[in-house]
Amino acid sequence: MVTGIQNLDPSTNASPDSLQTFEGSVEQLRGLVSERAMTGETMLLNMGPHHPSTHGVLRLLLELDGEQIVTCLPDVGYLHTGIEKSIEARTYEKGLPLTDRMDYLAPMNNNMAFSLAIEKLTGLDVPERAQVIRVICLELTRINSHLVWLGTHALDMGAMSVFLYCFREREYILDLFELLSGQRMMTSYIRPGGIWRDLPAEFMPALERFVGYMPGKIDDYERLLTNNPLWMDRTQGIGVIEPEEGIALGVSGPSLRGSGVNWDIRKAHPYSGYEKYDFNVPLGEHGDVYDRFYVRVLEMRESVKIIQQAMKNIPGGPFRSTNRKFVPPPRAELGRSMEAVIHHFKLWTEGYTAPDSEVFVAIESPRGEIGCYLHGTGGNKPRRVHFKTPSFMHISALGKVAEGHMIADLVGIIGSVDIVLGDSDR
Repeated sequence: MVTGIQNLDPSTNASPDSLQTFEGSVEQLRGLVSERAMTGETMLLNMGPHHPSTHGVLRLLLELDGEQIVTCLPDVGYLHTGIEKSIEARTYEKGLPLTDRMDYLAPMNNNMAFSLAIEKLTGLDVPERAQVIRVICLELTRINSHLVWLGTHALDMGAMSVFLYCFREREYILDLFELLSGQRMMTSYIRPGGIWRDLPAEFMPALERFVGYMPGKIDDYERLLTNNPLWMDRTQGIGVIEPEEGIALGVSGPSLRGSGVNWDIRKAHPYSGYEKYDFNVPLGEHGDVYDRFYVRVLEMRESVKIIQQAMKNIPGGPFRSTNRKFVPPPRAELGRSMEAVIHHFKLWTEGYTAPDSEVFVAIESPRGEIGCYLHGTGGNKPRRVHFKTPSFMHISALGKVAEGHMIADLVGIIGSVDIVLGDSDR
């Protein structure tokens, strides 16, 4: 690993051991950086892994010609958690809380992808009431994630006040999550067959206040940034991703739609009843940092619209499947039924079995397409669990997008593709 190299001409008074280490590090870079770097004409510089504007523990090895980026090499793995292998060592239900910890700004989307995979593998049904509540939770999560993205992205670019306002609104959403699940972030609320518990009585009035409050706050963000000359100067024409290039690099979500590609899994392959909702898919025209910013602002407005529609159409009925092979009995039964206690005990100790076959499902997370590959064994634990996550794909694309830009623009480019390192290092 090359650390802090400014040129490739080792000091004449370096020790033999340090010189050998230096030469080995340089040799590892051959073919990854330009030949000019080999001769010391350009400078190699580490950005990270501990840098506030890399949005996590990410190392970027930069080759610079003055202030211009010649090569950008992302280096991931500093936050590796082994979540996928940990899920494989657990029963299906016990693996679900681990999914919250991947993309920790969109835990319910992770829950959803994993739950849909289990439901597809086992043929488990989901009641209509649970489907609608899931949509509400997913869109609240989308707004929550976009608020953190907008606040931190603006802070990276010097707009301090936007950060404070976005986190103020995010607190409102976290309070709603706490009402639902007892947890503000790692909720584990969406579960196979439905949701953990029904909506508490105080949730709907609080949600109504939020959807009435939020559009005016989005207006405030736009007044601060959308036509701000400094913001436009720092973002327009920077980090352009051409449509064909974005598709080839595996970019998805708002980062791809900012390039004008009309691809949203909620529309293309609806899940949880998204085909019943009327909403637009915001698109950009130029594929630059500014378009990726504005697409996400518009997406927050669309999420509010979806939540309002869902609130008007929440049906009655059960909030989770009544298939007792996969779902524990209602808590109220545990105090009066020994059979319910035994059933509950067996589900949480032994779990349930799933067929020896494989499935893949994909949903639209705030960052883009998150897919879950699940291979059962015929037993109570999966043989293989793998997540295709948007952050990993977007980090991979950073090198191509950043080439030719100034190092000061790299901060805006990193923020604009919206990465979470927990989503990458699994």
